[in-house]
Amino acid sequence: MSILITGGAGFIGSHTCVELLESGYDCVVIDNLSNSSEEAVRRVEKITGKTVKFYEADVRDKKALHKIFEDNSIEAVIHFAGYKAVGESVEKPLMYYENNLTNTLVLLEIMKGFDVKRIVFSSSATVYGSDNKAPLNETMPVSAINPYGRTKLFIEEILKDVYSSDNSWSVALLRYFNPVGAHKSGLIGEAPKGIPNNLMPYISQVAVGKRTHLNVFGNDYKTADGTGSRDYIHVVDLAKGHVKAIEWVLSTAGCEAFNLGTGKGTTVLELRRAFVDATGVEVPFKIAPRRAGDCDEVYASADKAKKELNWSAELGIEDMCKDTWNWQKNNPEGYDK
Repeated sequence: MSILITGGAGFIGSHTCVELLESGYDCVVIDNLSNSSEEAVRRVEKITGKTVKFYEADVRDKKALHKIFEDNSIEAVIHFAGYKAVGESVEKPLMYYENNLTNTLVLLEIMKGFDVKRIVFSSSATVYGSDNKAPLNETMPVSAINPYGRTKLFIEEILKDVYSSDNSWSVALLRYFNPVGAHKSGLIGEAPKGIPNNLMPYISQVAVGKRTHLNVFGNDYKTADGTGSRDYIHVVDLAKGHVKAIEWVLSTAGCEAFNLGTGKGTTVLELRRAFVDATGVEVPFKIAPRRAGDCDEVYASADKAKKELNWSAELGIEDMCKDTWNWQKNNPEGYDK
């Protein structure tokens, strides 16, 4: 029996493959490589000494997806595949809705046809919108302030409706906070194409000399140093959360949301300082104007995941910084040679 991982060549997907393989699962990966690299899959195999069955295809391609289910004994699905840049989603909302929603609908249709009713969905803390106050918990009302967030919200609602229509489904909605870090081997990590959208890869690209300085967007937030505070979680901890979620969907029927975060916030300047302290590499920065829609602080309540999934984050900010730098300095161009 295998776990199908859509978008499994990406940052979180590749790390999740490692943890699944090391927990005794077989992995089948489908990825169109629009924002990832097949090299990541090869490196997952190198880390684990195990084989990953890889298909270069789009999840929206019904024929390709049907063949994957036909050729493999799929037990459950982890659904990562989707566009994920907030700014791009504002500029190209139709592209985001078409891709993220369509690939989910096609996936669910094929899953239903093969009677595979176990799915872990890669959601996001963006579904909490901007009105809830930290710590954010799963009982709070949900909303979204950009098309990317709305696709996550809509997919959550679709999955809830699927479960409501047939209670034999088991659905875990994993709401991530801010994944950072890399595998301790330095073989896989975050490799954004173009200018990074997220803070940690931007910091590491400044450190490796690819960018001149870090722009800090706003220094008048209601936080310890005036810069925005977020809940950063090590990608390996996050990946282990998916293994726990797979165990949950395979052992029960239901539809539940779970926050995956550390339960504490770190400001932009605190993260920059932690990176400098952990690596000894300077990261110049400049204060820039605030970005629209950014909140003062966002961090999780992860109590539900601890209680129901037996999962909690174990790695700290220092680990996140050291592992990011180990990846970045050894792979300055990501997976490109």
